[in-house]
Amino acid sequence: MVDAARHRRVFLPVLAALVVLAWVALWAWAGTPYGRYLDHGDWTVSGPAAFLCRAVPAGSIVVPAVLYGAAWVLMITAMMLPSTLPLFTAFDKLVAQRPDHGRLLTLLGLGYLAVWGVFGLLVHALHAALLAGITRLPLLAWHGGLIAATIIAGAGVFQFSTLKHRCLDKCRTPLSFVIEHWRGRAQARQAFLLGVHHGLFCVGCCWALMLLMFVVGAGSLGWMLLLAAVMAIEKNLPWGRRLSAPLGVALLAWAAMLALGQV
Repeated sequence: MVDAARHRRVFLPVLAALVVLAWVALWAWAGTPYGRYLDHGDWTVSGPAAFLCRAVPAGSIVVPAVLYGAAWVLMITAMMLPSTLPLFTAFDKLVAQRPDHGRLLTLLGLGYLAVWGVFGLLVHALHAALLAGITRLPLLAWHGGLIAATIIAGAGVFQFSTLKHRCLDKCRTPLSFVIEHWRGRAQARQAFLLGVHHGLFCVGCCWALMLLMFVVGAGSLGWMLLLAAVMAIEKNLPWGRRLSAPLGVALLAWAAMLALGQV
């Protein structure tokens, strides 16, 4: 019991330090000449990334994907890990007596990040396809505001969807979620899959809000902080469910104003 209590006292500061480190890394990265990688700038124009794109086979695809993947995982660590703290706390209490509890917690986190990583790569591919379409079809560039309005309106509509609230319910009851999925056999595999399952529900309730980063700027730390706060409130605070509808209305109003500005 003493070791378990000591472990819990260490675990929370370590997790908090990891989140702070991710935010500091993002802030430092955004302030460098390579900050354009966070904003999906032209990765192949100049600098080390351009050299790697030429030197590595299929580098124009592989190098941006790797750099974008690193930036995305860093963003998810900074933005989503705080909202997932109740899951880690519940799982930590369950496995605190096990000698490999540190490894199990790490596998839980890796499973969670793996789901968001796959989602990020899919979004990156869609974003690259959209940019390619804008290059080939100037009409899309002329109506870029309508594309942004469509993304914002989609996020607003999703705030009222049944899927959103079903996924949020799973995220709001982490202890029940852990008890439902944890069997104690093949612990390493189950810890990773537990992170995957929770990550799927987390993506299910937050994917539309995360797409807003492509409208406001993927490298904007201010918007990252705001969206992270909104998602954490929705998932963790008792009154968070009352935020969904007003946020949906606000997003729809924002989309309408953007669309009217294009007329």
